Order: sequence, then C-alpha cells, then structure tokens
Amino acid sequence: MSEQKLTNSKTRIGIVSSDSMQKTITVVVERRLRHPIYGKFVKKSKKFMAHDETEQCNVGDLVKIQETRPLSKRKCWEMIEILERAK
Repeated sequence: MSEQKLTNSKTRIGIVSSDSMQKTITVVVERRLRHPIYGKFVKKSKKFMAHDETEQCNVGDLVKIQETRPLSKRKCWEMIEILERAK
C-alpha cells in the first residue's frame, strides 16, 4: 500500500516564467473569467514564487504547484511535478 499525504492545500497549474534564482521559480497562472456586464471572457494572471528543490524546471515548462508553509517573504508554494516540458 502506498501512503499519500491527505492535504487540503491549494494547487495551481501554470507556466514557468523565470528560473534565474537558486531553488526558486516564478510561475504565471492564468485564469479566464466572464465580465459581469459585457459577458466577454477576460484573462487574468498572477505570479507565484515556488520552491524547486532539484532545480529541474526551465522557462516555458507547464508545472503543478502546491501551497505550503512560508519558506521566505514571498515564497509559500512548492513545485509538485512538471506536467509538460518546454519545446
């Protein structure tokens, strides 16, 4: 039987926009929402600083990040897995 952590942590899927820091990546998460009056879909994006222990992510990779305890002033997410490599 494999043990898995039961967590209620938030997870997000986004694209790595920067990997220039040591053990830290910047992930841009985009979401689409409908404008309340006009009905048009609008893209909103937010940047998250995430911990990458093995430093295996590159710019353009599609990654899954999960909320964790604060690791620094702005970093409270960690990279769980790489879903797709950049081409």
